[in-house]
Order: sequence, then structure tokens, then C-alpha cells
Amino acid sequence: MARIPDSGAARYIPYDPPIDDLFNMALQSATMAPARSAGNSASAPGLAWSALAVAALLAVPVVVVVSHIFMPGQGAWAHLVATVLPDYVATTLALLLGVAVGVVVLGVSTAWLVTAYRFPGQDWLQWVLILPLAMPSYVLAYAYTDALQFAGPVQTALREWTGWRAREYWFPPVRSTGGAIAMFSLALYPYVYLLARAAFLEQSANLIEAGRLLGGTAWGTFFRVAAPLARPAIAAGVSLALMETLADFGTVSYFAVETFTVGIFRAWQSMGDKVAAAQLAVLLLLFVVVLVALEQHHRGRARFHNTVSRPDRAAQLSGLRALAAGLVCSMPPVLGFVLPAGMLLHLTVTDPEPLFTGRLIELIGNSFTLSGVTACIAVGLAALLAYAARLSGSRTVLLAKRGAALGYALPGAVIAVGVLMPVAWLDNLVADWMAAQFGVNTGLLLTGSIAALVYAYLVRFLAIALQTVDAGLAKIRPSMEDAARVLGHTPSATLLKVHLPMMWASMLTAGLLVFVDVMKELPATFAMRPFNFDTLAVQAYNMAKDERLPEAAAASLVIVGVALIPLLVLSRQIAKRRSG
Repeated sequence: MARIPDSGAARYIPYDPPIDDLFNMALQSATMAPARSAGNSASAPGLAWSALAVAALLAVPVVVVVSHIFMPGQGAWAHLVATVLPDYVATTLALLLGVAVGVVVLGVSTAWLVTAYRFPGQDWLQWVLILPLAMPSYVLAYAYTDALQFAGPVQTALREWTGWRAREYWFPPVRSTGGAIAMFSLALYPYVYLLARAAFLEQSANLIEAGRLLGGTAWGTFFRVAAPLARPAIAAGVSLALMETLADFGTVSYFAVETFTVGIFRAWQSMGDKVAAAQLAVLLLLFVVVLVALEQHHRGRARFHNTVSRPDRAAQLSGLRALAAGLVCSMPPVLGFVLPAGMLLHLTVTDPEPLFTGRLIELIGNSFTLSGVTACIAVGLAALLAYAARLSGSRTVLLAKRGAALGYALPGAVIAVGVLMPVAWLDNLVADWMAAQFGVNTGLLLTGSIAALVYAYLVRFLAIALQTVDAGLAKIRPSMEDAARVLGHTPSATLLKVHLPMMWASMLTAGLLVFVDVMKELPATFAMRPFNFDTLAVQAYNMAKDERLPEAAAASLVIVGVALIPLLVLSRQIAKRRSG
């Protein structure tokens, strides 16, 4: 037994680390609150108030956007409602429906095959299937447009082989709503695959065997037993994919697909009506809210517990069945990563000049600067929020921490509108005050600056860092704070000297994930970047829009190369273990 003073009163903790850890985990899961004593809530008021301030700052863009819904604009809103708004709604719904079907078919089928069966290449394919996450959908769009357009290699070879001429054959247009659905499905199905695979691995073999004993076929058992049990995981993966679809700007703009994101940029930049842009942003935000609500309603009060341990139940396939399973599982990564990466590499090798220009080096520097600064700040804020919620035990601080993570569900276009409005107002206020007091024209200090852009990134991606850091902090025993207090450390000193060194791996992972997401982000960057300060994502979009695909390919290859780093780490972990 170990005696540890706590707020002037002695408490005794059995020296049994595994039991203690299980108790803390159970307590946190049951109460959804940090496992800390109430006496610590007043020990770090500075941390609590700092966490509340950070959460309030990150909530400003959403509040600003929603507040503009009933404001009078410049007349563009009535024009949008009468002309293009019905098209925005219909196209967005069709896009969401198509992507939902696509990611479910690709993600669930591949997850089931690599989980329930053994066949040649299965161990290798189970991690290769996640590689398309490194390929942004807009990069896929550029690559396939070059390959499938009329002057591209596919149609050129088709004409040479058949002798057909122009207008003598029909070829599906890639730059269309159907093409956008295909690009999103290939880029986003890994969300469903990863979650569905984890759910299938955790299912009890007894349930599957019971279904087979009752006369069910292999696929009948899958549809009646395995898939329904994995429904929460599949629904969560589909929700993530659909939110990424709503947030996209590069693919739909390049393919000329009329969605809400395209409409927001058109209202803001072409019509100059920020109120109309905000009102479109609110409608887009409603789409996100409806998606989340539908997922929760679909799950309802159903519970999906596995009460029996799962032995390895993978069935061995051979012959044509093994070949078919290998083809089904290899096609998504081939179409979603291998082929487009090869196309981009071919374009770059064919015209290597863009790789050796100072412009590309400048773009890499800009992208790495923004990604690095955002990653460092995001990790620091995530550590502050997670530690403040753990230490205080206050429901208000806990809600603030959760509220700070809501930005990940917001499309980049919505965040851009919500950031630009208050930042421009603050700039004008400071400029007027400086002119009145000192006769100095300061201009716009924040609007179109790196600071405003980093702020938008933090609103969008802080959730990623917060979830990762929170998971690392949860592994540290609460008694560490007690020991540090006994030794005279303040809460801030305890965080700096004790907790941060112990969870450096989680913080490094969080920073890497935020770094990669900022590298790939396009809508907020496109709207808020400083003048003459482009990034790799913006360069790829601009060059592709101008049909300068070799230059777009060079920038896209760098983005894909950086995005591969965390995926290779994840794939290595998947390859190491096959859950049993």
C-alpha cells in the first residue's frame, strides 16, 4: 500500500498498476469525465480559463457564419435562389448519394475479403488498400482527366485500335458528376475500409458459424450477420467520406460540378456579396449537421456488443476464388493510387522542367512553412485543452474541449467565410483607429495574411491533434499529478516537465497528421492565402485549371509524397498484427 497526500488528506492506493489502469479507464468511460479528484479544479484556474478562451476563439467562425443568415445582402441571394440554388441542392444530393454507394461497395467488400478469407497476397493487400488516402481527390481528377480526355492516351489508343474518328463513338466524360463520384469514391473508400475491417476483426467467430449452421451461404451470412453487426463502423466511415465530399472544392470546381462549395466561392469572389456567401455556407453547414444526425438516428438505441472472444476464422481460398478475391481487393488501390501516381510520374518525367524551377522550391517552402507552423500551434493548443479538461474536472471545460474539435466537421469554404468576415472587420477597426489617432494608414494587417490562414487551419484541423494528444494523455496515471504536486510543481510545470516528455510520441504523431492535412488543404488556402503566396495545392489547382498538367503533376507528386509518410507508419502497424 502506498500513502500519497492529496489536498491535505491521505488516500491509499494499492500498488497494482494493471488494476489501477483498468479502474481509471472504466471510470473515464462510464462518466466521460477525467479521472481526477475534485480538489484539483481550483488548482489551475489559469489553464481552465486559457482552455475556455481557445475554444471561444475557435468557435468565432461558426458563430459569424450563422449570424449572417438573416442579414440583408446586396441582392445576390435572391438571384441565387431563383436560378442556381435548386441545382446546387440537387447536384450535392446526387454527389453524396453516389459517393455513399461507392465507398460502401469498395470499402466493405475489400474489408470483408481480407478479414474473412486467406488468399495469395492477402497480408500485403490489407495495408495497400489504405494508400489512396495519400492521393487527394483533386489530384486524382487531374491525373484521370489527362488520361481519359479526347487527346489523352486512352482515347488515342482506342481510335488507333478501332479506326474510329471523332464523333463516331461515345466515351464517358470524366469531367462530370459521375466522374466526380468516381474520384471521391476511389480517394475516400479507405475511411470505410479501415473502420469496417476493425469491426469485422472484432466480431465473434461463433456468430458467423451459427449463421452457417442455420443454412446461410457465405454471402448470406455476410449480409445477415457480419454487415449488420458492423453497421455503426460502416456508418461512421461513410459519414467521414461524405463530410470530405462536402468540403471539397478542387475536384468539383475542376469538373465544373455545381455544388455548394463552388457557389460559395462564386458568390464571394465573382459577385462580391459576402452575405450571400455566408448564407450558402449556412446551408452547407446544415448538410453536415443532417449527415451527423442521420448517422446517429440510424444507429438509434441499438447496441452491438461482442461477448465471445474471436479466434482466427479466416477461410482459405484457392483457384479461381482466390484469383477473384485478389482482383477485387487490388483494383481499388490500383485505380486510386498506383495508376494516378504513375500518370503523374509519367507527366513529370516527360516534362521535367517544372521540377527544377525556383518556383517549385518556393511553393514547397510556403507549404512547409504553413504546415509546420500550424502543426506546432495545434499540438500546443491540443495539449493545453486536453490537460486543462483532465486537471479541472469541470463540465464547462470538458464541453469547451469538445466544442474546439467541432471544426473538423466544417468544410474549408465555410471556415474561410467565417474567418474572413471578423478578421476584415478587425482590420478595418484598427485601421480607422490608427488613422484617427496617429494619421497612419496601417492597411489590412490580418486579412490575407499567414496569421489569418493559420487561424483557419487551426479551426479545421485542431480536432485531429486533440484526439491524438488526448489518447496519449489518457495513458498517464493521474497519480503523476499528485506526485508532482507533492514535489512542489505547479500544474503548468507538471505539464511541461512530466507529461510532455512522457507523451512525446503521441504529440509527434498529432503534429505529423496535422502537417499532412494542411499540405493537402485547398478551399481555405485558395480563399485566404496572402497575395503572391501560393502553396503546392493551389499551384496544382491553378496549373490544372489552365491545362498545364505537367506543372500540376510536379506539385501534386510532392503532396502525395508527403502524405504517404503517416500512411506508411499506419500500414506498418496493420501489417504487424492480425487481430485474433
